[in-house]
Amino acid sequence: MNHITFAHPYLLLLLIIIPLMVVWYVMRYRKQKPALQFSNISLFKGVHRTFRQRAYPLLFILRMVAVGAIIIALARPQSMLSRQEMKVEGIDIVLAMDVSGSMLAEDFKPNRLEAAKNVASDFIEGRKSDRMGLVVFSGEAFTQVPLTIDHNVLLKQLSTLKSGMIKDGTALGDGLATAINRIKDSEAKSKVIILLTDGINNQGAVDPQSAAEIAALYNIRLYTIGVGTQGLAPYPFRDPFGRVRYQNVPVELDENLLTQMAQSTVDGQYFRATNKKSLQQIFKQIDQMEKSKIDVTQYAQTKDEYLGWLILAALAILTEILLGLFYFRSTP
Repeated sequence: MNHITFAHPYLLLLLIIIPLMVVWYVMRYRKQKPALQFSNISLFKGVHRTFRQRAYPLLFILRMVAVGAIIIALARPQSMLSRQEMKVEGIDIVLAMDVSGSMLAEDFKPNRLEAAKNVASDFIEGRKSDRMGLVVFSGEAFTQVPLTIDHNVLLKQLSTLKSGMIKDGTALGDGLATAINRIKDSEAKSKVIILLTDGINNQGAVDPQSAAEIAALYNIRLYTIGVGTQGLAPYPFRDPFGRVRYQNVPVELDENLLTQMAQSTVDGQYFRATNKKSLQQIFKQIDQMEKSKIDVTQYAQTKDEYLGWLILAALAILTEILLGLFYFRSTP
């Protein structure tokens, strides 16, 4: 990108000479202008100034242009060509989301699953340089979206998640193992799995702690998030007449297991979200901890631009001399 700078910008103060020249010219013109008194000016009707007389101030304008151009040339204008090269080393992140039936509890508004989807969407939109993927689990697990930089596809698929799309239950080990398979071969400088659940492990073929140890072998960092209020949470169900009723059910979270799983990986952490606001804070904290590395290299090249101003000054002086000698010679 081109920028104009001056090697000696203080010399631009000399441009004050130009308005002083204008003041001098006006005062000189008024002083030298001849004047006669007539009782009747009817004799001068129809007498007009010629074009050459009207154009005579052009000589002074050319002189001001020359002076201004010389001052600017002395200030030594320079064009600066700057360029930036940006290298982004992104982070690969897989979200492993629990979609079991208990995620419909309404201690989060409108419910745990929708709150988690909303917060995760904001998290995804804020990490434009990272590849991200989505794994869903309940009684079993599968990959909803493999690692991709196309966040629009990821957000669209995230919005379609709903409870009951797969067999109910909570297979923490299977969910984590599926996420590991999606990220283990990544060459990103940082590989991260965020596992969000509201229950205890009661399904699946893979032991959750063993899966966490496998994650550590692949240098994957694991953040586990337990969602659910303390004590009881309102859970909706339909009575025999199809009406929605609520029943308070106990919040069951195996926090010891989730903590051990996270701590099995380097710098992994467990978080507890008891409402949507705390869940937002957790994702913000993870966002701050997992920053993409951006290397910026700047290049700058300067080029002197005073020659054009000197040429302009020379042309203005030459034009003034030629007009004075040949065109305005006989002009008083």
